Amino acid sequence: MDTRPLLIVDGANVVGSRPDGWWRDRAAAAARLRDALAPLATRGLPPELSPPVEVVLVVEGAAREVGGTAEVRTVPAPGSGDDTIVDLVSDAPRRRRLVVTADRGLRARVTALGAEVHGPRWLPRP
Repeated sequence: MDTRPLLIVDGANVVGSRPDGWWRDRAAAAARLRDALAPLATRGLPPELSPPVEVVLVVEGAAREVGGTAEVRTVPAPGSGDDTIVDLVSDAPRRRRLVVTADRGLRARVTALGAEVHGPRWLPRP
């Protein structure tokens, strides 16, 4: 059984929270976020999140084609990104699960399953 904390990032929500021109190329914005998340796998996010960490980026829409890396697993949402995130949280009941999103509805759904939630500003800026 994997005992690493599971960090699940709502890609569309986090990308959309940063007005850096992401709307011109959503896939490239998701790839930049993925690359910015990579160091968290081995470094964690002190003091709240000790390494090693399994980092998962949920991508949807135009960003679905963004692949993962050795450090960050990408999960393309077949439908709703929120539903995919809830499924990931549900599938790991014995692990510490942290979800990064500003979506209030999603926050309520995953905290009901025992996950911790942080807003996009909690992550380091790419």
